[in-house]
Amino acid sequence: MTPDVTTQSDASRAEVMSSVDATPTQSEFVIADVTCDDAWLSMRTTEAPLLDEWT
Repeated sequence: MTPDVTTQSDASRAEVMSSVDATPTQSEFVIADVTCDDAWLSMRTTEAPLLDEWT
């Protein structure tokens, strides 16, 4: 996916949410900016950092 370098973002209006998307084979941690199309990322929950590790 090629980033759109012409799009400007207003970070003060960003609304970021996260969730765990579970399937029968694996679970994925998803982070998304719901105010912007295609602004999301996901990773396996086994690879996602723990909240305690961020502090």
